[in-house]
Parts: sequence; C-alpha cells; structure tokens
Amino acid sequence: MNYGGMKMYLDKFILPIDEESSLIKQRMAYNGGRFGYVDETYPCGIFSKNRFSELSFSKITILYGGNGSGKSTLLNLIANKLELNRIAPFNSSELFSSYVEHCKFELGLDDEGFKHRIPNGSRIITSDDIFDYMLTVRTNNDEIVDSTEDIRSEWGNLKFGNTVKMNSMDDYEALRLQVLSRKKSISRREFIRRVAGTEIKLNSNGETALSYFNSKFKNDTLYCLDEPENSLSPKMQLELVKMIEEMAHYCGCQFIIATHSPFLLAMEFTKIYDLEANPVDIKQWWELENPKVYFDFFNKHKGLFLHNK
Repeated sequence: MNYGGMKMYLDKFILPIDEESSLIKQRMAYNGGRFGYVDETYPCGIFSKNRFSELSFSKITILYGGNGSGKSTLLNLIANKLELNRIAPFNSSELFSSYVEHCKFELGLDDEGFKHRIPNGSRIITSDDIFDYMLTVRTNNDEIVDSTEDIRSEWGNLKFGNTVKMNSMDDYEALRLQVLSRKKSISRREFIRRVAGTEIKLNSNGETALSYFNSKFKNDTLYCLDEPENSLSPKMQLELVKMIEEMAHYCGCQFIIATHSPFLLAMEFTKIYDLEANPVDIKQWWELENPKVYFDFFNKHKGLFLHNK
C-alpha cells in the first residue's frame, strides 16, 4: 500500500505460530528419530504465548517491549526473511533458519497496484554496528597517528635524498612515494595526508553515532533499526527522530524499529506494537509503560522545573 506518498515496501509479516510444535518435532526427527532432541527451541514459543502471529506495517513501525519481549528477535526474523544486508551477528539457534523459512510476508502495492520490491541496499542496523564503527574509527585514527610520525621523518629522505632505482617490483612503492614527494604542487602536509590518511573526527559517542546513521540512510530504502537510541543522549535522540521522520515522509524510506525510547515512540505517523501486552496489541505511545514511568517521574518533580523557570 501507499500512505501519503510513502512507498510501503513491506506490507505484512506472518509468523508461523501454528507450526512451532511441528518445527520442533521435525528437528527432533532429524536429530535421531523418536529419540531425537532439540537443545534450544529459540525462537519458538516467544510470540505464541502472547497470541501474536501477524504484523501490518506503516511508514514507521515500532516493536516495543522490555528485555525478553522478543522485539530484537522479531526484527532479526524480518531482516533474515527479507535477506537484508547486515554486519553484526545475531542470536540464532538450530531452529532459527527453519522458523525463518516458515515465516511469510506480503509486499506493498504501488499506485498502479503492482507489488513493490525490497530495494537494494536495504539493511538492518544494530547497536553493535554503531559500537564497532566507533571502535574501528578510533583504532584507525591511532594507526594514522603512528603512520604519520613515520612518514613525516621519511619525507625529507624521499624529497632530497638519492633517487630510488627501480631494480624490481619491490622498489615500486618507494619510487611512487618519491615521485609524489617531489611534485611541486604537493606540500609536505599534503604528502603526509595522502600517504598516512586523514583522521575521522570523533566528538562524543552520540555525535559519532548520529553521523553514522546520517551516512547510512539513503533514499528509497527499507531499514530495520535495533535500539538505535543506544549511545544517544535525549537531545541526540530528538535529532535522530527528525532524521527518521524526514527520510520516511519525504525520501521514500520505510522503517521498522525495535525500541523503548519515549522520544522515538512519539514520532509522527508511527504504528506501535506492544509486545508486552497479552495479546500483543497496537498502542498509542502515551499508553505504554516506559513513557508513563518518565511522565510520573517528571510530574513528581515538576515543581523544581517550574521554580527554576
């Protein structure tokens, strides 16, 4: 379907709730006939206990719930079924692949009634991706600093020393660097920058995480985001909210997000599945427990805020 000009790439996702027992039986048979066993039945049983079997999606769909509610599991099931690009590994089990195979989905329709396709480049982004990115950048920056010191001391020999003789391919790199160092248009600083590389500017973790999302979000793409609020201060979460809303409403993106952040829950035109409800139900953000906890806390102390206006 198409809501307000939004491309709804994914319209429905159906879980194999009625097949959980048969999946376990199939695996037991595979592991040794009537004497078979299954060490880990995950993800069977997570959603059936709350009578949850089908999702329909909006521009922005949120899977809400605390730890153990299954929101990240559901996000991984969707990502795997749609074969989305991913970097970080995820919790799996001997039944996970079979469970994914029994999941079903329906694509959205365009204005002429033709089915959309899941766009190339669609991906799942997890908090582990963000942490790994920050760690990689810091490691690369440290290596660039070390390399810069070596190249700084080598630059004089290359520019003013004896010309490198090309006796074999082993001398090619040294000759290339010498030619670069002796170009009139290349200053010492530019030479070091080109050879050693440029450090990526790192500010706070939140600013770095936000820049990561900004670099990954592309037009006309579907994204699954697993707790994207991690590492983000409330102020930065509001910046991410603005980014997601703009990408969804104006840039042809669709988002499926696992979160319990009140700031993300309050985004416009968002459908929220409360995975802690039994049965699982669609809720307004102000009906959920986590925002209520925040409200009660600030309401209890509102006199302090009013006093300091």
